[in-house]
Amino acid sequence: MVTWIDALSKTRNKLSNTLAKVFRRSDALDEDTLEELEDTLLGSDVSMALVTEWTEALQKGYRGLRVSRREIVHNLLVGALGEWPPFAWSREDRPYTILIVGVNGTGKTTTAAKLAHHAKQAGLSPLLAATDTFRAAGAEQLRIWADRVGCDVVAGQQGADAAAVAFDALDAAIARNSDAVIIDTAGRMHTKQPLMNELGKVRRAVASRLKREPDETWIVLDAGMGQNAIIQARQFHQMVPLTGVIVTKLDGSSKAGFVFSVVKELGVPVRFAGLGEGMDDLAVFDPEQFVEALLGRKQEEAVRSR
Repeated sequence: MVTWIDALSKTRNKLSNTLAKVFRRSDALDEDTLEELEDTLLGSDVSMALVTEWTEALQKGYRGLRVSRREIVHNLLVGALGEWPPFAWSREDRPYTILIVGVNGTGKTTTAAKLAHHAKQAGLSPLLAATDTFRAAGAEQLRIWADRVGCDVVAGQQGADAAAVAFDALDAAIARNSDAVIIDTAGRMHTKQPLMNELGKVRRAVASRLKREPDETWIVLDAGMGQNAIIQARQFHQMVPLTGVIVTKLDGSSKAGFVFSVVKELGVPVRFAGLGEGMDDLAVFDPEQFVEALLGRKQEEAVRSR
């Protein structure tokens, strides 16, 4: 299983030299160090608004306080990720239904399968719904994953109405007493309005069958896209109100700083993070572990002490 410290190595390496300078200073930060810090954070795809907010808070917060500058940075970063409780599967309103959305290539189908695996590990009986009826291989890919996970799957034929497939999947889940339904939607560009409208139709079909909105609507964002992923998320949020974010491919990106920006932009939590390619490498997002892996020292000491 990939650890947070391993997955965030590329972004941490980008930050490390500058942060080391910041942490070493015992006096006020000079203009050059601040400028270098700003450039480094921007290079890790933290938004300009957040960079300005953090550097001002760092200067102000250190004056007269008996606290390390590292602790100030740690608290700023953790605070920027919000105070939502960690995700836990609900057994109250069965089937607990999650709508997975996003553009092509972010790893939605794989992520849906890994969520089903996570639900099984938690003792639930999940069902996967393959509503990607655009791609010939879309449904087949999810069937293969369902076999690996060991869970039920409902899929539509190529060209079938995606909303009808979602409705049928919920029918099947209710008939089979499934605890959770994870609906994998087709990847669609956020700029293509007809496809975005169809996504709204899928959501309405879910609401019609459940007599309530989907319990969760999560967008899958590729960490390698950085700030561009926020533009995607904003458009999806307007069409189908998002309740959370899943960040994939963190292990291959040096732009993990965008995670802070997307939380600030959308006002929703990051729920899971893809730390690697294995079935167990989709981790419940933990702000403390994420920040410590970016800052490095405590996690590295923990790894060395094992």
